[in-house]
Amino acid sequence: MDSPDIIFIVLDTQRADRLGCYGHQRPTSPNLDRFAREGTLFEQAVSPAQWTIPSHASLFTGHYPTTHGVTQSSQSLNPDRPHLAEIMRRLGYDTIGFCNNPLVGVLNNGFKRGFQTFYNYGGAFPSVPDSSNPWPWPVDRLAEAYTQFLRRISYPIQNFIGRSDLAFRISLHAWLTPIWSKIANFKGQNERSVLDAVDYLAQREETKPDQPLFLFMNLMETHLPFWAPAEFVDRIAPYFRQNKEAREIMRTWNREAYRWAAPLSEPLTELEDRVINDMYDAEVAYQDSYLGVLFEKLAQRQRRNNTLTVIVADHGDGLGDHGYFGHAFVAYEELVHVPLIAHWPGRVAAGERIKTPVSTRRVFHTLLDAAAGTPEQSEALDAILDDATANVRRLSLRHTMNGRDPEQDTAFSEIYPPLNFVKAIENRQPELLTQFRCLSTRRAVVRPSRADEGAPLKLIEVDETPEELYNLSTDPAELANILGENPATSAALELALEQMIQRVSRERDAQPAGTTVDLDGDELLRQRLRGLGYLE
Repeated sequence: MDSPDIIFIVLDTQRADRLGCYGHQRPTSPNLDRFAREGTLFEQAVSPAQWTIPSHASLFTGHYPTTHGVTQSSQSLNPDRPHLAEIMRRLGYDTIGFCNNPLVGVLNNGFKRGFQTFYNYGGAFPSVPDSSNPWPWPVDRLAEAYTQFLRRISYPIQNFIGRSDLAFRISLHAWLTPIWSKIANFKGQNERSVLDAVDYLAQREETKPDQPLFLFMNLMETHLPFWAPAEFVDRIAPYFRQNKEAREIMRTWNREAYRWAAPLSEPLTELEDRVINDMYDAEVAYQDSYLGVLFEKLAQRQRRNNTLTVIVADHGDGLGDHGYFGHAFVAYEELVHVPLIAHWPGRVAAGERIKTPVSTRRVFHTLLDAAAGTPEQSEALDAILDDATANVRRLSLRHTMNGRDPEQDTAFSEIYPPLNFVKAIENRQPELLTQFRCLSTRRAVVRPSRADEGAPLKLIEVDETPEELYNLSTDPAELANILGENPATSAALELALEQMIQRVSRERDAQPAGTTVDLDGDELLRQRLRGLGYLE
């Protein structure tokens, strides 16, 4: 069989528990649920990190954060560390990206390496396919030239704003935030990017029907601010339009970007909790609607039976759970339990649900394993990766789907707090840093119980000290800490964590580490990262 087309979709900030296929009772995801039933769903997929930068670095390299060393927005993948798209390209794949997150699509951190074409839908002047341009020829050429001109002349202005703390504080005022968050496309243009990808796939059927394709997509729909179209709000929260207080709550949260990732100094009110969770679900439903268009196109393609589609989230989101908001500091399930679905007609079992805990960093190994399915491609992969090829094949999720997990049913997360946001909290609410231990490194391990019918257990360490143990089968919200109830179980999980730390540290020392990114020369980027809450 020819090398398969590979569609790799990251649902940025998508919680697993807000999808019907993961047990959510609301009709948020009928299209994704249907797609999952046609493929294999991993019930306990664990993200290796809790926020975009380290998680994407893991997806693109197959390593845990300590090993790849890209845990902050100031860091970049070392050019000597193989990137998924680079390897795909050397295997003969066309590589293309449709991205809505500036941390992935704009930041000069090495994440775009290997892509022949990379479209970024964020910012005031996004880069999009020619087919997505609304202007007719020759106006489209003039418009593109004008857009490039605006990008160049905007840098000095944004440089002043970025270097002036006063100007930045002014920009966070309630009357300004909605303006820049809309005009500058801080969440990208997600529906547009999906429709552009659908058009691209249709055109490709005519121009390159036999050339293998690697298509990466990042969707930011479920990231704050929340402003799903009215039809989805009405479906999820019919009270919202008539409730003036509810609408004001959402307007307030959408205006105050700092709160999107800060611990809660006071608990949410009952109505705040309801509104924020409902609006998140509305965003999930909106995202699902246009994903349905993509799924329909995939089903119609000539190569539909030779297309592997993997859908995963880089992390989830805290909506007040455990006193935290956003995805900056903790290892709880709302952040690291993510959806993971593999779809490949005739090659991946339809309707299968895998209970084994797996790390989503293994998406890297799985995609390369699939791409190197022919003898020629297998030889090419050997030449590219040398001694690492065996590890790629060993860690492919294919083995777990066949009932032989190579990692002893164990997955880990490493929580390195984003230091830029730590600084933002220090400048505004320094008392929260100590109260919520925002400077602490956290690690977690998930493994089935050997004594309790395979129930998944989760141990969380804070600064290398075991502090919390949860039975995720009976307590998925992690409210009942059972650390002191079973010392033997706790000790076994603690040993697994210690062995993981030693292993990733050895791997880090044996391979090129990440490098530092200089953000000073890209003020457009700095403004966009601030709008997402990642930079002070």
